[in-house]
Amino acid sequence: MSRNPFLDLGFPREEATALHIRAQLASAIEQYIERKGWSQAEAARTLKVPQPTISKIVNGNIEKLSIDYLIKLMVRAGLSVNVSTGRASRRTANHTAAAA
Repeated sequence: MSRNPFLDLGFPREEATALHIRAQLASAIEQYIERKGWSQAEAARTLKVPQPTISKIVNGNIEKLSIDYLIKLMVRAGLSVNVSTGRASRRTANHTAAAA
């Protein structure tokens, strides 16, 4: 098992990475909304987005929300966004080579 469930589901590595990042951002926004005790309408007003957008985040329907858009919402909420980069682990590199 990897740390990325989308890899485990068989998505190509590039797509799995983007999906995982998108899910992490949406989860952070959802948790923030819950901590604040906001309704979806309150969250939408505060973050200056339509209420259906908040509904998509809360219900996990984020496939049409870009990473860029989710980052903007995080910044509007005052949440920090951190990016970490590095080489793929030897195990990931070997798995990719074996799959090719």
